[in-house]
Amino acid sequence: MSTPYVLKRWEPEQPDFWRSEGSRIANRNLLISIPALMLAFSVWMLWSVVVVNLNKAGFSFTKNQMFWLTALPALSGATLRIFYSFLVPIFGGRRWTAISTASLLIPAFGMGFALRDTSTSYPTLLMLALLCGFGGGNFSSSMSNISFFFPKARKGLATGLNAGVGNLGVSVVQFVTPLVISVGMFGALGGDGHSSTTAAGGTQTIWLQNAGFIWVPFILIASIAAWFGMNDIADAKASFADQAVIFRRKHNWLMCWLYLGTFGSFIGFSAGLALLTQSQFPNVNPTQYAFLGPLVGAAVRPIGGWISDKLGGACVTFWTFLLMILSVMGVMYFLPSNGNTGNFYGFLTMFIILFALTGIGNGSTFRMIPVIFLQERQHAAEKDEASQRRATLDGAKEAAAVLGFSGAVGAYGGFFIPKSFGTSIDMTGTPHAALAVFIAFYLSCLFVTWWWYSRRHAPMPC
Repeated sequence: MSTPYVLKRWEPEQPDFWRSEGSRIANRNLLISIPALMLAFSVWMLWSVVVVNLNKAGFSFTKNQMFWLTALPALSGATLRIFYSFLVPIFGGRRWTAISTASLLIPAFGMGFALRDTSTSYPTLLMLALLCGFGGGNFSSSMSNISFFFPKARKGLATGLNAGVGNLGVSVVQFVTPLVISVGMFGALGGDGHSSTTAAGGTQTIWLQNAGFIWVPFILIASIAAWFGMNDIADAKASFADQAVIFRRKHNWLMCWLYLGTFGSFIGFSAGLALLTQSQFPNVNPTQYAFLGPLVGAAVRPIGGWISDKLGGACVTFWTFLLMILSVMGVMYFLPSNGNTGNFYGFLTMFIILFALTGIGNGSTFRMIPVIFLQERQHAAEKDEASQRRATLDGAKEAAAVLGFSGAVGAYGGFFIPKSFGTSIDMTGTPHAALAVFIAFYLSCLFVTWWWYSRRHAPMPC
């Protein structure tokens, strides 16, 4: 069906088309996509900051129960990403962005009402944690959609901006939530606050339900903006069967592994850092610092994409993993162990560096994917102009599907990392065992990057 929102011609690799109209349209879609994705990340990571305030509101859960509440949104979000990866070419980027953004209203309203009542059962809260995964799923469809709009030379910066500023939603929710729960913003509509006794013997009141309600008006605005301001690309239409070819591509699975190391680390550390800090440094208020790491990681992601446009994604990814290994060793050094109390500021500094590296790696790996699949299709095609044009379009479709699917696999880090911390602490009393496993994993990522992509005469230099 023809509508004003469907772009019948879209050739971003053609310089004249890009200068005359393509750049303007692509940038408009990007500017609407970014805040919608930011809201998705905020809803996805709500539990990372809500959970450390549950006991203040009158809920009573064990550490392991609270680690489950922080881990489940990542589990459901990662699983939804697998499906969301393939929906943009089926439904269209505009339609799916509007629908998926509007779906965030379900967990936002649900948490608002559930957190008003301290008798809300733990299974109900677990279900709401799973529903927050809607926010995680949105990332794959958003990145898949934006990748269609930009030429190869600008994909790194464009996807870096979309993901990087979108990732800021993690930092935003961890900064905003402690502020909004401290005041009764919504009056009778929001419900009464929860009072508790502080360590100093005083009384404090918090409105934990505001953590859900605060996002509702912004979600409504973003959904309407996406429906009326974005575009669908006619040539980007593809069935699931068309896109399923990526499961036979070796580089799809290799890039999933690398993205699990970069984005999986970013989202996993974002979900688990506040609770890890609370468990290892009990005299520190984690909500005062938890937003700093995700803020840095999100801010540098566009820089990672931009540097990779200049130097090559594989080179940047290789050095990122090497420095991540050293940073995890630094975290282990500053943790409490063998009777010493550790050094919180050293611990926090190492984590901020680690977040910065994950952000750069997020940008560099997502720069690698379009280049790999465009090169593969173009090298396999005939050299005439029509064949090369078709190869470019097919490569773009495959790259979009891989961007989404690798984003899905990477998001499982948001489940495994906080659960690894919880399991390690339960079994050994410290998170050191979990951190040692992360080092071994980053070593495998370093080898994959070097062997297939960054060494001299690598099979697919990018």
